[in-house]
Amino acid sequence: MLATTYSRQKSYADNRKRPLEFDVADQVYLKISPLKGVMRFGTKEKLSPRYVGRYEVLQRAGKVAYEFSSLEKLASVHPIFHVSMLKNCLGDPTSILLIECLGVDEDFSYEEIAIDILDRQVKPLRIKEVATVKVLRRNHPVEGATW
Repeated sequence: MLATTYSRQKSYADNRKRPLEFDVADQVYLKISPLKGVMRFGTKEKLSPRYVGRYEVLQRAGKVAYEFSSLEKLASVHPIFHVSMLKNCLGDPTSILLIECLGVDEDFSYEEIAIDILDRQVKPLRIKEVATVKVLRRNHPVEGATW
């Protein structure tokens, strides 16, 4: 029964798994993760950037690893990355965030800092009133400010 259960779970996982492969000279994004103090239940801010850069694949370094060019800004980081940290670059190059602007650490994390309070509201509930503020963060445009 254990082998049957294992086989069933493996088939579920394999159906959802998407094979990622890149060729030499493909453009890819590199995954980063925002740090915002305490993350409750592993949730992150909706509008925080997840991928940076536009890097070119130099060579395949194994079955699931790739080496990149132009990582001068991240000289302390090893240039070979696992395929789970990559995303195929198909989008508009103007929407790319530069890694210098974010201040990414060696562990590919950055700290989001609130710059300004744009607006304040008081929402009345049945018993009490809740004050909310619209905050502009350092790496987001004014249109991306969140309540």
